[in-house]
Amino acid sequence: MAETLSFTADAVVVGSGPGGATTARALAKAGKKVMLLERGLDHRDRSYYGTYVGALMYSDRMSLLFTKEGLQIVRPLMLGGATGMYCGCAARPPAWLKRKYKIDIDKEVLETEKELSIAPLPADLRGKASTRIAEAAGDLGYRWYAQPKFMQPSRSGHFDCTASCVLGCRCGAKWNAAEYVDEAAGYGLELLTGARVKRVLVEGGQAAGVEGRMGMKAFTVRAGTVVLAAGGIGSPRILQESGFGDAGAGMTMDTTVMVYGFIKDRGIGKEPPMTWSWENDEDGYMLSTLIDPWLLYPLGAVRVGLRHALKWPRWGNILGVMIKLKDDISGGVYPKYISKQLTAGDRSRLSKAEALCKRILLKAGADSSSIFTRPLMGTHPSGTVRIDTMLDKNLMTGTRGLYVCDASVFPESLDRPTVLTIIGLGKRLSGHIIKQKK
Repeated sequence: MAETLSFTADAVVVGSGPGGATTARALAKAGKKVMLLERGLDHRDRSYYGTYVGALMYSDRMSLLFTKEGLQIVRPLMLGGATGMYCGCAARPPAWLKRKYKIDIDKEVLETEKELSIAPLPADLRGKASTRIAEAAGDLGYRWYAQPKFMQPSRSGHFDCTASCVLGCRCGAKWNAAEYVDEAAGYGLELLTGARVKRVLVEGGQAAGVEGRMGMKAFTVRAGTVVLAAGGIGSPRILQESGFGDAGAGMTMDTTVMVYGFIKDRGIGKEPPMTWSWENDEDGYMLSTLIDPWLLYPLGAVRVGLRHALKWPRWGNILGVMIKLKDDISGGVYPKYISKQLTAGDRSRLSKAEALCKRILLKAGADSSSIFTRPLMGTHPSGTVRIDTMLDKNLMTGTRGLYVCDASVFPESLDRPTVLTIIGLGKRLSGHIIKQKK
């Protein structure tokens, strides 16, 4: 029989993305014995990190993860979670989170903005073509803003941020949640990578730890506080295995798509992604400057039509506007598959957003015959263990000591970058846990 590894801790945190890393760091700093379990590995400083090959290695199913309906989901499995493959964008939580759900993380968010020097890139680094799109939108009456970033060019010896930033940051300018894990290690945090958690242990209505596997070895971690931060897909599946049948029922995805148009001048591919943005809270979508990296462009374009894929040699001349929808709760995450349907409301939002994107691209000088919309993607699997449905306002389940802190807790689609909101929730949660244990 294979050896079973046994550990004990005050708290066990599952997942090292922004929620898990933030919570683990704060608990360790407060003197708690904390174990952090991460399914993926630490790929930073590897020669392949930030390359196309690397992205295949550390994304779930080599980026070929699809919903039952064919919606592609890019799900990083690595130390730092989604922050290993994000655009480094920061957005404050939507006002409805505090107004409607009484979740106030303003203090934690402002603290994080100061701590990580969150701010837009300097004007000369936002990209001429990207700025051209923002100015075209402004000419049409839509005031875009310079997108705040988890990015400091001064940290980089050679700032070289392009569309391939989403594969992983190679220049060192972009903040990664793994940095919080590094800091927490200095406070005594114990990290296990390659640790796949299967279920939560519950005894007498109280969380008692987790169990799972590392390679061929089973492991058990005994702890009175369990924080699931395995993401909008991982956390509900662990809860399902633990007897929480409602976990994963319904989800949001911030369903995302890009509208492309070609110009004769240089496009936005060699510029930092998402340097300019605009939010339409009334109609429920966000727009920003973004295109696929060079090698990924034909893989998406060919699904629309061969003629668009054949424009690959002109990738350097693309203008792109991303649409991020505030999609309705639908479908869900299940043990063997993921389902996500677009509702009638989602399609209406998408239609309005596409029409506006085309107007902006035409105003920016794109050839009208070149404009097309790539296939939809699922960028933020979330809302699968929702506040006010499965969690109380302190992010605790019906089991004492069992918490969730990741995108799965969102009661609605954020339709904007999620990381700053998740960090704020992590800081708020860790403060609650520390107070409860005193």
